Amino acid sequence: MDSYGELLKNKREEKLLSLDTISAALTIDKKYLAGLEEEDNSVFPGEPYLIGFMKNYSEYLELDSDYILKLYHNKKIQESPVPEGLIEKPKSEKFLPILISSISAVVVIVIVVVLVLVLRKKPVEEDNVLLAGAVKNQSYELGEKKFQQRLYKGDQITIPGNAGKIVLTVKETLKSFAIDTPAGVFYTDLAEENEFDINGDGNSDLIVYVSDISLNDEKRGAEVSLLLRHGVSTGGADSSTSIENIPFADEIQSKHPQHVILEDNRAYPFSLNATFRASCVFRDKIDFGSSVESYFSNGEQFSASAHNGIRIWMSNSNAVKFTVVADARTYDLEIGKAGQPLVQDIKWIKDTDGRYKLVVIELD
Repeated sequence: MDSYGELLKNKREEKLLSLDTISAALTIDKKYLAGLEEEDNSVFPGEPYLIGFMKNYSEYLELDSDYILKLYHNKKIQESPVPEGLIEKPKSEKFLPILISSISAVVVIVIVVVLVLVLRKKPVEEDNVLLAGAVKNQSYELGEKKFQQRLYKGDQITIPGNAGKIVLTVKETLKSFAIDTPAGVFYTDLAEENEFDINGDGNSDLIVYVSDISLNDEKRGAEVSLLLRHGVSTGGADSSTSIENIPFADEIQSKHPQHVILEDNRAYPFSLNATFRASCVFRDKIDFGSSVESYFSNGEQFSASAHNGIRIWMSNSNAVKFTVVADARTYDLEIGKAGQPLVQDIKWIKDTDGRYKLVVIELD
C-alpha cells in the first residue's frame, strides 16, 4: 500500500521545493509539514488540524487530496488494535475429547426439546417472533458539541430549536452514508467530510464525516461524526434583535478604537461573509449562542447571519477577507496582519444620541 508521507515527500523533492518555502506559501508551520511527511501524528494538536493541513499540502503539491486522505485513514484503521473478543485463542488438544462429548450432549438435549415442542404443537404468535428478531432503532439528540456514534438505517437524530424540532433520519449505511433531512437526502462517502444545508435557509448547517462504513453489509451501520456549524437554532436565548441587549458605546471595554461600519436610527439583522485565502482555524459565536470552531483552507467560504452581533476568532487574520451585508448594502472589511491571531466583535451598539451603530471592535 502506498505511504501518504512518502508520496508527499517525493512530490515535494520532485518539484525541488523546501519545507521552508512551502511553509511560507501556506502559512503552515514547518514542523507540521515535516510531521505529515514522517507520518508523525503526535506533533498535531488534534486530528482536524492534521486533516486540514494534509488537504492543503496535497493540493499545493498538485496531488489528489482525497486519495492522500484515504491512505491516512486506511493506515489509521490498520494500526488500531484488534478487539479482544475477535481474537480466537487456540484450544489445547487434551480437552478435545471432553469438548466433543459436551457438544454431543448439547445436541441431544436440543433435539429432545425440539421434539417436545413439536409434539405439544404450542402456537407461536407471528408478531412475537418478528418482534424478537427485530433491531430497535435509536434516537439521539444533537446539541452544540460534536456527536460521534455508529448509526444504523432508521436511526433518528433530533435537533431542538426555538421554531420546533428538526428530525434527521439515517437512510443508507451501505457504501455511502445517507441522511434524510427537511431539505432532502444527502450522501457522504468513506473518509469524506461534507457540509449540508439541512433546513433550506441557504447556509451550511451540518458537518458530516464518515470514518467507517461497509461496502457489502448494511447491518454493520456506519461510524459517523456530526457537528452543527451555524444557522440552526438549538434552543436557549431568543436570537431576535433586542434593543435591551444592545450596549451603549461607553459600556464597551476595549483599549482599541471602534470602527463604525454604518449608522441608523434602528438596529436590524446583518450577514457576515468570509472568504479564506490561506489556512486558518476559525471560531464564531452568533448572538447569544455557543461558539463553533472550524478549519478552513484556501478558497473555502463562511457565511452567517446575526441579529445583535457576531464574535469571531481566527488564527491567521490576514488569511480572511470579510464582507458585511446590512440593509441591502455591502461593506468590505480588511482585518489584521499576516500570521496575527485576532478576536473581534461585529455588533450593534447604541450611542448617547439614540443612534445605533454597527461597529467592529478588537478584543484583548
